[in-house]
Amino acid sequence: MTISPTATPLAVTVAARTAAATDVVALTLVSADGRDLPAWRPGAHVDVTLPGGLTRQYSLCGDPDDLSAWRVAVLRERESRGASAWLHEHAHEGVALTVGVPRNLFALEPANGYVFVAGGVGITPVLPMITEAERAGVPWTLWYGGRSAASMAFADELAGFGDRVRLFPRDTAGRVPIADVLGRPAAGTAVYCCGPRSLVDAVEDACRAWEPGTLHVERFTSAEPEGDTSFEVHCVRSGVDVRVDGDVSVLDALLAAGVEADYSCTQGFCGTCETRVVEGVPDHRDDYLDHDVAPDTMMICVSRSRCPRLVLDL
Repeated sequence: MTISPTATPLAVTVAARTAAATDVVALTLVSADGRDLPAWRPGAHVDVTLPGGLTRQYSLCGDPDDLSAWRVAVLRERESRGASAWLHEHAHEGVALTVGVPRNLFALEPANGYVFVAGGVGITPVLPMITEAERAGVPWTLWYGGRSAASMAFADELAGFGDRVRLFPRDTAGRVPIADVLGRPAAGTAVYCCGPRSLVDAVEDACRAWEPGTLHVERFTSAEPEGDTSFEVHCVRSGVDVRVDGDVSVLDALLAAGVEADYSCTQGFCGTCETRVVEGVPDHRDDYLDHDVAPDTMMICVSRSRCPRLVLDL
């Protein structure tokens, strides 16, 4: 895997490992040299690199004011591409890992109040946001949905906040009532949502009547390319032409053809694979770019093409 050249590797050790929920493990990471880790704020994520070189991103979900350790939570994916399965099976106390410096594309902005909405492992970036809001004395509520009570990470930790936390295990309580929660705009209140695409889409629809800038979202999964149409990609600098089939991402097609490209999250929200579009019209599917500000670039890990041929600066 090719990592962004701006990343600064840090050697860490797994200091503790706990079960946060069914198929979710929480890892406490400390610096290998005993020093404090770099500062971070709620919403930040880090690249975690395994001994074999595979890298994935995880949200920091511990206490932002405690620089002696970081905490991440890892969901064991049913169709794991290697990282989550390895961490569940091998990341025990004393295991060495490499991490990048924290990056934050989901920062908690000042507000008079907060409504947090989370789904599944999307609770991880929200946990430190709650901590910060609590310390600042800003009112907040959390609406948290999951498949079942057993699958909802950190539910015991959240129970200490009383009725400000509303849990919706789908098998017993149904889905989070988004229309009721967000049906009436509240001036000065910020809405933060992280979870699967279906949840984020529903929250976006419910917030259309709210003030611009009120809603902040982060998706932890992206749309799969299966069923999309095929198109051609021409790489200007390498001179390579690549066919991108409907069930393959641009990134995977380029890598299979031997074209070098930086990437990390492969889900459209880290920004590592941003690529300049020389010709053609991209079909943007990322959660990173402001497409009005940066219309001539695309995230090749998830975005596709609206025309038969794209020309990229690769």
